[in-house]
Amino acid sequence: MTTLLCGLVIFFSAHTFTMFRDKRQQAIDTIGMLPYRGLYSVVSLGGFVLIVIGYGDAPRVELWPTPMWLRSAAMLLMLPVFVLVAAVYLPGHIKARIKNPMLMAVKTWALAHLLANGDLASALLFGCFLVWAVIDLVAVKRSGRSSVVDNPKPAFDVAAIAIGLAIYAAILFFGHPYLSGVALV
Repeated sequence: MTTLLCGLVIFFSAHTFTMFRDKRQQAIDTIGMLPYRGLYSVVSLGGFVLIVIGYGDAPRVELWPTPMWLRSAAMLLMLPVFVLVAAVYLPGHIKARIKNPMLMAVKTWALAHLLANGDLASALLFGCFLVWAVIDLVAVKRSGRSSVVDNPKPAFDVAAIAIGLAIYAAILFFGHPYLSGVALV
């Protein structure tokens, strides 16, 4: 559990630092944009690797039983997640309306996985992602850094939905066992 906790602290420290725009800019001014991005990437990746290793090694301590209907609800909640992730890169109405589709995707992903997993390691992992996404969404809204899409195109929405559903299907039927060791179907 220590490895998981260390990974979460490292990963979210890096991601939380970016919310403090003045401090972030000071770091960029001091070391330069490319070194800042490199350092941010290395720290984030290191934290992520520790999260993956720590979650895999963590003992499964059940906090609450997970009924099958909650797992089904989680699978339904995951449907829009990949559409939202695709919409991040496609300037359509989805991105224009949601404004922060990546943070909404992270929140939905974390909530779905909290519903489907009632163990301590999952509560820590997905709970941290959910709390961070909520805090970051508030910070982004307060700073006015939300995505702005001028003249959204419906074709991009169709593409986001098609891409998102294709990724959802690929993960549902093939990828999830390789990513997490848990088959869904």
